[in-house]
Amino acid sequence: MRRLGCVIVLLGLLRSLAAADPALPGLVRQDRLITITLANGSQVKLETMIIRPNRPGRFPLVLLVHGTDPATGQAFRAAAARQSPVDLLNPAVAFPQHGYAAASIMRRGFGRSEGPFAEALSGPCDDRDFLAVGRIAAEDVTGAVATLRGESWVESDQVVLMGHSTGGFAVTAAAAGNPAGVVGVLNFEGAHGSVPGRTCSPDHLVADAGIFGRAARIPALWVYSENDQSAPPALGRRMFDAYVASGAPAKLQILPPFGVDGHAMVPMGPADIWWPAVESFLNQLRLPTSVLVELPPPAAIPLPTPLNAACTGYFDAYVKARTDVKAYAWNREGHCSSVTSTQRTVEDAKSEALRQCVAAWKECSLYAVGQALAPG
Repeated sequence: MRRLGCVIVLLGLLRSLAAADPALPGLVRQDRLITITLANGSQVKLETMIIRPNRPGRFPLVLLVHGTDPATGQAFRAAAARQSPVDLLNPAVAFPQHGYAAASIMRRGFGRSEGPFAEALSGPCDDRDFLAVGRIAAEDVTGAVATLRGESWVESDQVVLMGHSTGGFAVTAAAAGNPAGVVGVLNFEGAHGSVPGRTCSPDHLVADAGIFGRAARIPALWVYSENDQSAPPALGRRMFDAYVASGAPAKLQILPPFGVDGHAMVPMGPADIWWPAVESFLNQLRLPTSVLVELPPPAAIPLPTPLNAACTGYFDAYVKARTDVKAYAWNREGHCSSVTSTQRTVEDAKSEALRQCVAAWKECSLYAVGQALAPG
């Protein structure tokens, strides 16, 4: 039994070590739980995916922070449990290609991170308390930064925070504390509280951005998509204006539409959509922007026909997604569903792509799985 116990422990240790990823030649990937310390002194473990160049040395760190599913009640708890650090795979690959270490974390209560879920919203839709949510999420962000700065492969004084949706709101809240080592903040489509057809308490979000801006002194870039349905650029501009009016240094950029809902730009879209804006920001911070790891071109997969314009864009993003855990479903009328970075297994990706497509368009079939056409 002792020998068996030793073998199990050894296997666990081996799984926690960084390993070369066949889908990402020149990079290494490590999936682990990192221990962070909260403001009250307690400790929790956060599920984290780390991708970095497969070479010795220290690298600037980009901490990636995810969004929140808009579902409520039991559906929300199930959705939160399904989330994984792979949700932000595209930026988690793009930054290491340019010489960074990327760490994608799950906040408390999401994925396999320890809980309990701490970001519960209070108040009705027209009177939501987002300020408390932002500050709670920021604890996870600053805790992760403090832990990861101690890693031997991190340049501890070259940390960039990048958040999407609620994650963008969280990194903006974290910036108000000016955490040690953080030199830049990337807020992609930052907002919170969206429900179908509207955003709850938008004036509160604007006021909260102004509150965060009073103390933040870290340069920031705010990025929104023209056709974002969850964080409309008009709301983003109002929040940005309140943020900089309070004294925070930041710039705003509105990018062209992506698909039918630009809110999916970061998790689903290829990095070349948003990288030029980020590259300019990084250059101003005197951080690396040159390609360090040249990945081979993705496998060529023929475009299905017919295909509507939005699904053509999604298919391009599907092909460019650097993972084997993906699936693309479609029907003969040109409609589709693409799953590229939200599932933990290939079978899950296939099931989810078909589920979404059938729910919207009734009759669908799998067109591609992983890097190839679906069998049959």
